[in-house]
Amino acid sequence: MPESTASRPLAGLRVVELSSFVASPLCGLTLAQLGAEVIRVDPVGGAADVHRLPTSPDGTSIYWTGLNRGKASVELDLRSEDGQRALRDLVTDSGDGGGILVTNSAGRSWLTHDILAAARPDVITLELLGRRDGRPGVDYTVNAALGFPSITGPAGTDTVVNHALPAWDVAAGLHAALAVVAAVRRRERTGEGCHIVLPLDDVALATAGTLGYLTEPQIDGSSRPAVGNYVYGTFGTDVVASDGGRFMLVALTPRHFCDLARLTGTEEAVAALENATGADFSTDRDRYEYREVLAALFARWFAAHTTEQVSAALADSVVLHERYRRFDEVVSEGDLDANPLFSPLVQPGVGDYLAAAHPATFDGHHLATGPAPQLGADTERLTWE
Repeated sequence: MPESTASRPLAGLRVVELSSFVASPLCGLTLAQLGAEVIRVDPVGGAADVHRLPTSPDGTSIYWTGLNRGKASVELDLRSEDGQRALRDLVTDSGDGGGILVTNSAGRSWLTHDILAAARPDVITLELLGRRDGRPGVDYTVNAALGFPSITGPAGTDTVVNHALPAWDVAAGLHAALAVVAAVRRRERTGEGCHIVLPLDDVALATAGTLGYLTEPQIDGSSRPAVGNYVYGTFGTDVVASDGGRFMLVALTPRHFCDLARLTGTEEAVAALENATGADFSTDRDRYEYREVLAALFARWFAAHTTEQVSAALADSVVLHERYRRFDEVVSEGDLDANPLFSPLVQPGVGDYLAAAHPATFDGHHLATGPAPQLGADTERLTWE
């Protein structure tokens, strides 16, 4: 598929985004990558995330520009009636492909779905909330209330460890983009608009429920324990080479596990352990139950070999593995240069760098966007159409 916006799946849609932080801007970015015209609206001077870290040497937010690539930018005085009217007009007066609002700034009495629907009955509004009862919430507070920090980190301690990745924000942004596309599809069939409400805590609860974290305590009253770097329910752990290189290993199937034993020269010891305990290491349950003694057996081989030797041996095996790296190592070792997902981008205020496109390919092509706009760059053009 060629890179022109006109040929992209969502070409012809116009989405107005009143948002900040991660989930809502990520929804808009995803829609923009897929071809929609996305107009980000900010209050004068920018929303609360306009200067968020990390920043470039001149103070431009790398965070803000990364999430707002490919969008138009409008600044409005949202405390004034004129600014509020201009925003409503952007949403409701934008042709067959318009009438779509994405926002995490819910609760504005002058920007409700009903008010917009009175001007345009087929309007689609998506409101991202922190909590389903309307109270504010962010990824880190939602995650704390859900339970994941209590099972993240070392086993056998009362320590809680927060995720560095705002997983629920990311999931919510992608759910939001899918919900918008689904509502557009319904509107094409029926002519009806839609009021979508997507709470961050419900995204987290739905995910945890689907993956079984909330089913276990309902069935038997248990709560999953922290197991450190072991993989719950099968065999997986980290190992250290003689020169300090660290690897994550996962033996997800009996084939993986047998090859790990072959690679480390522990086949006889593993078989003896099975015979002595009555365990069956072809099963996930027993590989997990005996994880500590198995890890100790395997660790000796890794501790006797260098990072280079370990990498070569693992590459010649079917064991699932990766070497632990830092972000700067991912960049310096050329992963971005070798991946067609990334292409050069010149971002004013930040500089030249390789930016990620949409991770899916459409007919062999990743769909990329241009840079983020200067704040308010499109205000006059879009509010005087």
